[in-house]
Amino acid sequence: MTNLYDEACFECSKLITRKYSTSFSLGIKTFDKSFRYPIYAIYGFVRYADEIVDTFHNYNQQELIASFGNETFKAIATGISTNPVIHSFQQVVNQYRIDHELIRAFLTSMEMDLDTKVYDNQGYKTYIYGSAEVIGLMCLRVFTSDDTLYQSLLPQARSLGAAFQKINFLRDIKADYAERGRTYFPGVNFNNFTEQDKKNIETEIKADFDDAFEGIKRLPKGTRLGVYIAYIYYLQLFKKISYTPANVILQKRIRVSDARKMSLYVKAVLQQKLNVI
Repeated sequence: MTNLYDEACFECSKLITRKYSTSFSLGIKTFDKSFRYPIYAIYGFVRYADEIVDTFHNYNQQELIASFGNETFKAIATGISTNPVIHSFQQVVNQYRIDHELIRAFLTSMEMDLDTKVYDNQGYKTYIYGSAEVIGLMCLRVFTSDDTLYQSLLPQARSLGAAFQKINFLRDIKADYAERGRTYFPGVNFNNFTEQDKKNIETEIKADFDDAFEGIKRLPKGTRLGVYIAYIYYLQLFKKISYTPANVILQKRIRVSDARKMSLYVKAVLQQKLNVI
C-alpha cells in the first residue's frame, strides 16, 4: 500500500508546483517521465519552506521552520513522513543521494529571511547559495547518474540558480523592500535606486546567465529542454526588467505574460526538434 501513498505524496508536490509556478510546471512537463516526480518533490519542498518565512506572519515562523527542518531530517533517516511534501522529498534525497549539506544550506537561508534585513557581500553570497544555487545542485543530482558529469556541471548549475534568484530580487523589490524591509543587494540604497545600481546588478546577472547556458547544452537529453525553457522564461523576464527604468522597478512587479510564455515554450520545443539548443 505504500506505493499508493508514495504516488499521492508526489501528486501533492506536483499540485503545489502547478499552483505556484506556471513557468516551472511547463518546463517539467518536457522532462522524460522518470525525472518529473523527483523535480516536483524538490520544488514542493522548497516552495513550502519559502512560504513559511514569507507569509506565515501571524505564527511563530522560527518555530515552524525549525520544525519543518527537523521533520525533514527525521524523514530522511526513517524513510517516512506523514507530511506528503516532506515524504516525497525524502524519497528523492535517499534515492539520488542528495548531499544533506545542500538541504542544511537551504534551510539556513530560509532562517536568514526571518532575522536579516540588510545583507553585506558575504551574507548575500551565503543567502543566494542556500536559497537558489543548492536547488540547482539538487536537480542536477537527479539529472546525472554519472558523478563525473555532475561535478563538471556543478558550477553552471550554481550560476543558473544564482541568475534566477537575482532576477527574483529585482522583480520583487517592491514586496521585499517596501513590505518586508529586506535589502538583498549589498551597498544598494533603495531610497535612491539609480540606473547605475540597476546596471551593475544586470551585468552580474548576465555573467551568470552566460555561464549557465554552456551547462544547459551539456545536460542529458531527457532534461535539457525543460531546463532550457526555465532559462528562456527568466531570460525574457530579465530583458523586460532591463528595459524598465529603475524608478518603475521600485513601483511594480514586472512579469512575462502567459501568452508570451507559451510562444517561448513552442519555440523551445521546435529548437529541440531541430537540435539547435
